[in-house]
Formats: sequence, C-alpha cells, structure tokens
Amino acid sequence: MKIFEIIGGFFIGFFVESGKYIDLTKDICIKSFTVLKRRDLFFNQAYEVGVKSIILIVSVAFFTGTVTAYQTGAQMVNLVPLTYLGVSVYKMMVMELGPVLTGVIMAGRYGASIAAEMGTMKVTEQIDALKSMAIEPIEFLAVPRFIAALIMLPIAVVFANFIGVMGGFLISYLFFDLNFHEFFNEIQNFFDMMDITIGLVKTAVFGGIISTVGCFVGFEAKGGAEGVGKATVKAFVLSSVLILIADLVIALTML
Repeated sequence: MKIFEIIGGFFIGFFVESGKYIDLTKDICIKSFTVLKRRDLFFNQAYEVGVKSIILIVSVAFFTGTVTAYQTGAQMVNLVPLTYLGVSVYKMMVMELGPVLTGVIMAGRYGASIAAEMGTMKVTEQIDALKSMAIEPIEFLAVPRFIAALIMLPIAVVFANFIGVMGGFLISYLFFDLNFHEFFNEIQNFFDMMDITIGLVKTAVFGGIISTVGCFVGFEAKGGAEGVGKATVKAFVLSSVLILIADLVIALTML
C-alpha cells in the first residue's frame, strides 16, 4: 500500500504544480502589455539576458559548429561528396543545435538566476512587501523578464548560428580542404527561409519557458537559503526538460 501512496502523491503533486505553473504563465501573458509602463525594467533584463550572455552563447556555438563539422565530415568521407558538408552543418545549427543549446545554456545562466533572485525575495518577504505597496509582483518582476527572454534569445541565436557555421567552415577548410565556395555553395542551393523561421520560433518558445519556469519556481520557494538553492537547481532541470519536450513538439508540427 505504501508504494501506491507514494505514486499517488507524486501524480497529485505533479498535477497541482502543473496547474499553478499554467495559471502563472497565463497571468504573465495577459499582463505582458504592462511592460510598456516599465520599460526601464525591460531594458535592464534585455541587457542581462542578451548583451551579457552573448559571449557565452557564441563561444558554445563556435565549438559546437566545429565539432559538428568534424564529426559529420568524418562520416561523409567515401560516402557522399564533402561539398554537402556545409549545408549539413548549416541545417543542424540553424534548425536544432543553435536553438536547443542556446536554450539549455540560458536555462542555466538566466533561468536559474531568475529562480534564485525571486526565491530570495520570497523567503525574505520582499514580494509580500511589494504587494503591501500595491505593486503587482507579476507585472513588476515576471513580465519584464518574460518579454526580455522572448525577444533577446532569438536575436542571440542568430549570432550563435552565424558563428557556429563559420566554425564549421574553419574545420572544413583545415581538415577536409574545402574552400569558401565549396562549403557555402550548397547552402545557397538548399537555403529555405522556413529553416530559419523554425529555429527562431523554437528559441522564442524556449525563452518563454526559461523565464516563466524561473519565476514560478522562485515564487514557490520556501525554507530559507536551502530552499533558494533547491529552487535554483529545480529551475534549471525543469526548464531543460521542457525545452527538449517543446523542441520535439515544434519539430513535429512545423516540419
């Protein structure tokens, strides 16, 4: 009987938490227009999630592009012409690796930061203080972070894709003797604007997930410093899982 109680408790907790998260996400979306009244908060968060993160994002993208080109080229030798290596790297970076890796990185860098900040404010009763001053916490704290992530992550992933493809070209030139024309010619031939659109839509969705999960976990934090630490880890893990699920759903619906 004990095992059934544990399983039942897990599912009850899961559905309760899911309901609270969906309700918070709905409120954030409904109140998103209020960001116009708090433009300074939005720009601060845009700087945090975009400008301060761009070096990390493009660094990971560069090495991802180089590894992807090397591994793909090694498999293509004696199977298909290496002139298709460029378009292979381009498709993988733009449609999958760029958006997903950027999302996971930002789940750790920005999502966990949101959870820690919101959690600290919750356990120190700063959120209650905002309410006592007739300041809506969702409008003041969640909406600027949500809109900033929604806008800045797709912009960041454009740079990540470019750097990743150029990293792939560097490896192709050094290890497979492909010149600029050979690497990029097939990209031009197989270019499809839908590829870029899918990648940007994915990244925008990932940005929404990262910000809403971070806010939700932070608002639900309790138990002092230990609770804040647990909230930070929970935000990263939950965001990463939801990003991978959303990636699959978008791929199935848009391809």
